[in-house]
Amino acid sequence: MASTSPFPFLDTLIDRVGQALQPPPWFVLEVQRRLVLMVNHVLMQEQEAQTRLRNHAGCVVQASWRQFDLSLQVTPAGLFDLAEAAATPDLTLALTQDSPVELTRTALRGDKPPVLISGGVQFAAEINWVVEHVRWDVEEDLSRLLGDAPAHALAEGARGVAAALRRFAGDRRASGQGGPGGQDGPDAGGAR
Repeated sequence: MASTSPFPFLDTLIDRVGQALQPPPWFVLEVQRRLVLMVNHVLMQEQEAQTRLRNHAGCVVQASWRQFDLSLQVTPAGLFDLAEAAATPDLTLALTQDSPVELTRTALRGDKPPVLISGGVQFAAEINWVVEHVRWDVEEDLSRLLGDAPAHALAEGARGVAAALRRFAGDRRASGQGGPGGQDGPDAGGAR
């Protein structure tokens, strides 16, 4: 069942702002370079991911959402680099959810957004494995900067905020499945 945004005006506003404020190409390129650095930083913490990607050195994956595209090429080290503009993708991943609001809600619920995949099956399987198994250990990186105790406190606070956002975004489903104890809505359990 396709859900529509409860805030259609927000989607329209985001569309209009996005069309009016197209960033210059140099800015887009710099953002993409920073993103590649971040992805590679996370990949370098997982040797198995690098080993799996090494088998696909030279392959190009293109990810797209609305008017945004990012093409990455697998390096011989099992990391990513920006692909040449003329490179033909071996794998294309396109987010099919157009609404930024719905995409955010999906992410906050911890669900995967709908993706249209085309290209090499084996390469797609390896990219899927990387997405499923590689996680950024933010607490470890923070501990290098701040020390163990402050990093742990910040990470615990962030996990609490993330959990609260997930509960807030994970609205009650129309199918009648409510929260804990089977309560379905504001009048299901009286005043809280």
